[in-house]
Amino acid sequence: MTEHHGGCLCGALRYKVTADPLWVTACFCRFCQRATGAKGMVEPIFDLPDFALTQGRPRRYTHVSGGSGKQVYVQFCETCGTKTHLTFERWPDRLGVYCGTFDDPGWFDFSPDNSKYIFVAEATRGTLVPAGFKTYAAHATTAEGAPLAPEVLSEVLHIG
Repeated sequence: MTEHHGGCLCGALRYKVTADPLWVTACFCRFCQRATGAKGMVEPIFDLPDFALTQGRPRRYTHVSGGSGKQVYVQFCETCGTKTHLTFERWPDRLGVYCGTFDDPGWFDFSPDNSKYIFVAEATRGTLVPAGFKTYAAHATTAEGAPLAPEVLSEVLHIG
């Protein structure tokens, strides 16, 4: 069985996952930029039963997504402020993990077979999107959940 651990900066909040991600999303929306203080976020998505807190109890910040109008629940450590994972009104049976909070943030596959880039239209200058990945200008689905057609890049996209 796969088991990977992670947690916050101070160690008060710890978790584990017991499965590979269902998929991985690289998101460049303004929410993810602000939430990480970076160009965007890499977020492996799991079924809720495959995630468990092993130490501590997170605080929760509720944010209304500008894209979907649905609530996003940001889970974070009340001591150090590290955001560890997200749950969603839109997908109540799933959760996303801030990949940098894993003890080994590179343990999962991040390839065109299981990953996508979203909100590419909001990416900041200097962002690179590799060839072969599914990309979306904004969300990968409509607000009602219907899938949208991706653009698959034939060469690296450099946001200039």
